[in-house]
Amino acid sequence: MNESETRAELIDPKLKESGWGEVDGSKVLREFHITDGKIQTGGTRGKAEIADYILVYKNRKICVIEAKSDERAVGEGVAQAKVYAEMLHVEYTYATNGKEIYEMSMKTGHEEIVSKFPTPDELWNKTFSDQNEWKEKFAKVPNEGDYGKRYYQEIAINNVLNAIAEEKNRVLLTMATGTGKTAVAFQIAWKLFQTRWNLKRDGNRRPRILFLADRNILADQAYNAFSAFDQ
Repeated sequence: MNESETRAELIDPKLKESGWGEVDGSKVLREFHITDGKIQTGGTRGKAEIADYILVYKNRKICVIEAKSDERAVGEGVAQAKVYAEMLHVEYTYATNGKEIYEMSMKTGHEEIVSKFPTPDELWNKTFSDQNEWKEKFAKVPNEGDYGKRYYQEIAINNVLNAIAEEKNRVLLTMATGTGKTAVAFQIAWKLFQTRWNLKRDGNRRPRILFLADRNILADQAYNAFSAFDQ
């Protein structure tokens, strides 16, 4: 079978069998565009980075799967799976040809052939083994609006929220001009507001958030970006 047939006839049923797309809060994103390709001379773009599968649970992308035809060795997808996992900052990634499933931990370096894909809860617990209450609460709040995040913006949002959940008092994000700093700040504030996170961490009241800008045009931009807040 070619790769498309392998996905449809072998890989998709295995994902469904493990509960992906079936368990509430789980999604399977197919042929997911990580980037549209680097802008090159003349305004053209290079090759787009497209992951065969991204597994999503509780509003978090937590796994990348690289698929190959069942006529090819499973190891042929390993290098690409690691590249995409590194780009998306996910801990677990898989390569599969439909017959074999090769699991890799980006954190420990452990790699092995497994008999099946983990269930959504199994993969979540493996990824977030520390079991943090606030990480769970932040993950349950979807991003506001139809904002399509670039992959690095999603990483920035998650890293800040993880640091807050781990009770770190200072967090610094360094982002270049035009990379969506205001949008990232809004999504962070939105999740803090909706979960009623505050300095006491008691969940009894919503936080007071101060957004500072050094130019009026940036303040106006933020005012529009934060319009989803009713106060």
